[in-house]
Amino acid sequence: MTFDGIRQRLGAIIGGFDAAQSHRRLRGFRASRAHVNTLIAGAGETITARACWLARNNGYASGAVEAYASNVVGDGIKPSSSIADAAQKEALQTLWLRWTDEADAEGLTDFYGLQRRAARELFLAGEVFLRLRPRRPDDGLSVPLQLQMLPSEMLPIDLNRELPGGGAIRQGIQFDGIGRRVAYHLLRRHPGDITDPGLVGETVRVPASEIIHVLDPVEAGQLRGVSRFAPAIVKLFTLDLYDDAELERKKTAAMFAMFITSPAPETPLEPADEDLEVEPGQVVRLDPGEDVSTPATPDSGSTYEPFQYRTLLQIAAALGIPYPYLTGDAARGNFSNTRVALLDFRRRVSAIQHSVIVHQLCRPVWQRWMDLAVLSGAIDFPGYDRDRRAYQSVSWLPTRWDWVDPMKDASAEILQIEAGLKSRSQAISERGYDAEQVDREIAAERKREAALGLDFRRPGSPAQGPKGEAAGDGRDTSDGKDDDEDGATDPDDDTDDDDANPGEDR
Repeated sequence: MTFDGIRQRLGAIIGGFDAAQSHRRLRGFRASRAHVNTLIAGAGETITARACWLARNNGYASGAVEAYASNVVGDGIKPSSSIADAAQKEALQTLWLRWTDEADAEGLTDFYGLQRRAARELFLAGEVFLRLRPRRPDDGLSVPLQLQMLPSEMLPIDLNRELPGGGAIRQGIQFDGIGRRVAYHLLRRHPGDITDPGLVGETVRVPASEIIHVLDPVEAGQLRGVSRFAPAIVKLFTLDLYDDAELERKKTAAMFAMFITSPAPETPLEPADEDLEVEPGQVVRLDPGEDVSTPATPDSGSTYEPFQYRTLLQIAAALGIPYPYLTGDAARGNFSNTRVALLDFRRRVSAIQHSVIVHQLCRPVWQRWMDLAVLSGAIDFPGYDRDRRAYQSVSWLPTRWDWVDPMKDASAEILQIEAGLKSRSQAISERGYDAEQVDREIAAERKREAALGLDFRRPGSPAQGPKGEAAGDGRDTSDGKDDDEDGATDPDDDTDDDDANPGEDR
């Protein structure tokens, strides 16, 4: 290389990115160049243990876990089969609903409860495992399948070795020669559970087809999950210590009621027969030369509240949880900025719902469940083996989020439907329900109301019509004039643009 070439390279290094320099400001900034798998292998278990400790002992951490799980899963992410035949679809949905109560191998919750537990583990440990457990026909299940949830500690992170034929075990996961996951080497007992009499350290090889590994990798090539608490643990723990110290300081200061100063060491006070007690309105006589003073108990100061607020904001950002969800403090935000924060949070949650919970958990469970439902004879689908993908087609519907002002949101949704910007089926699906089932329920209710002479629909609504008649009955009773006989505007008719219901006929 010529001298000019060397000078150009040195110039590029010296005058390049300031973030890569080692000057005074960045002298102590030594970032590891190790791959994320190496970092997780060295620190993952400690991070998970600390995250679990905080979730058990710190109110902010516990609230963050519950807020994440309740928003990601809510009442459950539920399936809506895409089978065209209405009778087949209804039979399938009924069978699924019956099986969800039997899904948990431990019998502690249903399938949607398992979803919520998986979301909690995903937030705490960064990953969770579920084992698909086929059951015998004589177990009496609707479909012979159950799910066993296993925490991340059940897969040893330090199990690494090469295998004959080009395969390898990396962090407890067995790969074949082209990098496909073929098995998981799980511990028979939890390494930290002393109540389990199983052999410590003994592992069992489980085929990858029987294991659901739920994780949200943040870097390419990442094998194991890392806790969402990782960037917030230091601040959460030190803030907890600071709060404890502040409480102890105030408690100690409050213990001192007063101090008595003696006149001089050579004339000490005579021992009193009993301790001096201060009572309201009491007059205390002191010996000549004695003085009484009360301690000045320092307050927390004007910086305590801003410091707490800024620190909790950083913790909320690190956890990806809105500040009100983390702290329960709804007094610092108005409607607009709270809504903006919730919209951003719900976009993140929606990504987790569809790319992690649905793709990694719900989809494989649904496929295995349908296979076993057909094989066990729990449901009859002619030609299932030839058209398996069409039968298994399904949409997963998360729980709809509620807003602070549901009237405005409902009105906006009605306008979108009337303008053709979205369908009723889409609107119903966004609420977590199946449109065809809702329509059948509405039709059944209308039929029952008509038979009993009832009508609970609001007069003037699109569902009822302009004069209280049911919409679609073919009768037109309007005369083109105002509803009032004298043509005057009804003083009770609220036509203000801000308050009028877009669904009303005006």
